Amino acid sequence: MTEAMRIGIAGYGNLGRGVESALARTPDMELVGVFTRRDPAALRLQGDRVPAHGIDAIARFADAIDVLILCGGSKSDLPEQGPTLAALFTTVDSFDTHAKIPDYFAAMDAAASGGGHVAVISVGWDPGLFSLHRVYGEALLPDGAGYTFWGKGVSQGHSDALRRVPGVRGAVQYTIPAPEAIARVRSGARPTLTTREKHTRDCYVVLEPGADAKAVEHAIVTMPDYFADYDTTVTFVSAETLQREHAAMPHGGFVIRSGTTGAGTDQLMESSLSLGSNPEFTASVLVAYARAACRLHRRGERGARTVFDVPPGLLSPKSAADLRKELL
Repeated sequence: MTEAMRIGIAGYGNLGRGVESALARTPDMELVGVFTRRDPAALRLQGDRVPAHGIDAIARFADAIDVLILCGGSKSDLPEQGPTLAALFTTVDSFDTHAKIPDYFAAMDAAASGGGHVAVISVGWDPGLFSLHRVYGEALLPDGAGYTFWGKGVSQGHSDALRRVPGVRGAVQYTIPAPEAIARVRSGARPTLTTREKHTRDCYVVLEPGADAKAVEHAIVTMPDYFADYDTTVTFVSAETLQREHAAMPHGGFVIRSGTTGAGTDQLMESSLSLGSNPEFTASVLVAYARAACRLHRRGERGARTVFDVPPGLLSPKSAADLRKELL
C-alpha cells in the first residue's frame, strides 16, 4: 500500500476545521499537525491524536509534511504568510481576492520555485471549480457571453474582511444574486451587466464597545475589492443575534454560458452549486488539490500552479486505469 500523504494545516478557523474533517474521510492522507497563532494548548481539535503547534515553530516540520494546507484569510493572512510558507513547504490555499490573484501568483511562484516546492493557489469553488467552468464555457462556445452569480450565501473572504475593520467585534456577509439578472441571462439575451446589477451584499455586524457605527459603516461600504462596487447594506446586531441567526454558512452559485453554434443555434451551459457549508466544501476542494500538489511535487515540478494547470485525474485517489474504466 502506498504510504499516506502527510498533511499539515496552517490556521484553525472555520476552514481549518473543515480541512480536518475532510481529511478524516480521506484514507490516502494523514493529518500530522495543526499550526496556529493562538495558544496551541487551548485549541480543541476534532481528533485527539493530532498535535497542535504554534505557527512560529512550523519551520522545524519541513521534512515531516508533504503538503501544508493554508487556511488563513485572503485579506491579510495569505498575502503575508503564503510566500513565507511556500518557501518551506508544498502548499495549497484558497486565496480568493480575484483582482489580486496575478500578483499573489507571482509572489507564490517565486517563493515556491526558490524553495523547491509546488504552490497551488486560489483553490476552492470560486476561484477554483467555477474558474474551470468559465474556461470550458469560453472554449466550447466562443461566440457567446459568460456570467457568474454567487449566493445567496455567506462569503468567508468578505466576512473575514468585515472582521478586520477597526471597531468590528464580529460579522457575517451574505452575497445575494439579482433574480432579474439571472432570468435575463437564462433567456439567452446576453445582457451587459454591471457588477452592481448582478449582486447585492448584506452585512451583519457586531460593534466593539464604544465603536463609531457611522465610521464602521463608511469603512465597509467604501472598501475596494470587497464592497465599494456593490449596493451594500450594513445592519448592526448584538453578538447573541449574530450567533443565533447567522451561525450557519451556506453558499452556492451559478456559472452560465450563453452562445451560438452552427447556423445560429442557441446553446446554454450552466453549472451550479448549493452548499450547506461553504467552509466545509471549500476544505474538501483543498484536500483534493493537496493530493494533486503532492503528486506534482513528486514528479519534480516546482513553482506556483492554479486549477488551470492541474490535470483533473490527479485530484482522485483512483489510478488512471480505474478512472478510465469507471468514470470515462
